[in-house]
Amino acid sequence: MENFIASWGYIAVFVLMVAESACIPVPSELIMTFAGVLAATGKLNLALVILMGAVGNIFGAYIAWAVGRTGGRALVIRYGKYVFLRVHDLERAERWFAKRGQAAVFFGRLLPVVRTFISLPAGVAEMEPIRFGIYTFLGSVPFVGVLAVVGYAVGSNYHAFVKDVQDLGYLIAVVLVTGIAAFIYRRIRTNASEITDSV
Repeated sequence: MENFIASWGYIAVFVLMVAESACIPVPSELIMTFAGVLAATGKLNLALVILMGAVGNIFGAYIAWAVGRTGGRALVIRYGKYVFLRVHDLERAERWFAKRGQAAVFFGRLLPVVRTFISLPAGVAEMEPIRFGIYTFLGSVPFVGVLAVVGYAVGSNYHAFVKDVQDLGYLIAVVLVTGIAAFIYRRIRTNASEITDSV
């Protein structure tokens, strides 16, 4: 992916962000951050990187919105697996949309995972297309902007930064697994104790 962005610049940013916003889970964090790094080295312009990322998001979002509008959930559930779309992710986005209405399109664009799938329930709900596009753009600009600026600030230290983030992710995963294991262990002990007391 980095080679694609380095070779094709703005076109790569646009294409990849279209894919990410059309429910193909490519990592927008990596796309925009690396594009920001290229801007820091003078190979790209930071403002154009942010613009292409946001415009790519809008194009991809309209694709997902159209799928939701014309095919509904059934089409997504049937063919979603071919683009790594899990029903769980769709349901999460639907809950967001149902709870927050049209504003969910704006706020959903600021959240990982939800941002990739929020366009589908907006299409299913037949959200008005111009309003959908405005909310999508307004939510996309701060998200892609922050990522690009982070990449710009990190600059040549990008690979060390990515490694640190990955290491932090592994640490968080270990803490979560340990916490879950401890919770299950306590639950089992409590249940065993209750059974013993009742006997």
